Amino acid sequence: MKTVAIVLAAGSGSRMNNEVKKQYIDICGKPVLYYCLKAFQDSFIDEIILVTAKEDMEYCKEEIVRRYSLGKVRCVVSGGRERYNSVMNGIRMIKEGCDYVYIHDGARPFVDQEMLLRLQSCVEEFKTAIAAVPSKDTVKVVDDENYVISTPNRKTVWQIQTPQVFDYAVVCEAYERMFARLVNIENEGIVITDDSMVVENFTNVKVKLVEGSYRNIKITTPEDLLTAEAFAMAMEENED
Repeated sequence: MKTVAIVLAAGSGSRMNNEVKKQYIDICGKPVLYYCLKAFQDSFIDEIILVTAKEDMEYCKEEIVRRYSLGKVRCVVSGGRERYNSVMNGIRMIKEGCDYVYIHDGARPFVDQEMLLRLQSCVEEFKTAIAAVPSKDTVKVVDDENYVISTPNRKTVWQIQTPQVFDYAVVCEAYERMFARLVNIENEGIVITDDSMVVENFTNVKVKLVEGSYRNIKITTPEDLLTAEAFAMAMEENED
């Protein structure tokens, strides 16, 4: 069985209000991106494909991959205009013989080994496995003017994370079908925000959620850095 992780780090991170892109911001002496790459490096994952902005490729190769001896990173490739372009660029770099693909946001530094094992067990049985956590808060659906339309039962609402894991054939079929209709999708204003949406909309395969972790945060705003630093410090203390 061969597993490949596609790590997405091509975003600009505009909401951080920082000259440094969020995936390269320092947390306890190491860039955000390092932490998830290290987690995959230390796991059963066979190889990693890192997708970055074109102008960041050499930095990632030298200052992250080589500096921290992340030997499972087989290649660093350029991302695209949208997230789905970056994912497709990563998929195209996968060699034959792959069984499962783990797609992960490089701005989520705290994926852990237990989570990866849960995802592995699920994808082998159901062909999909999406990290997620039950919503702690009540969620409201609103209209364009922010008037409440409905209140979903909180028991049915989960917050989606990454990694999102798929049988290789399933994710390839989904993305190929989506790109065949891409012009229509963009003209219709359909927004694809994660990989499970591609599988949901372009295959008949059901998407299965797996317990992620409330520590598996995505670095999006400056406030997230404070939480991330606390988690990183706790990790270092546990390692000591």
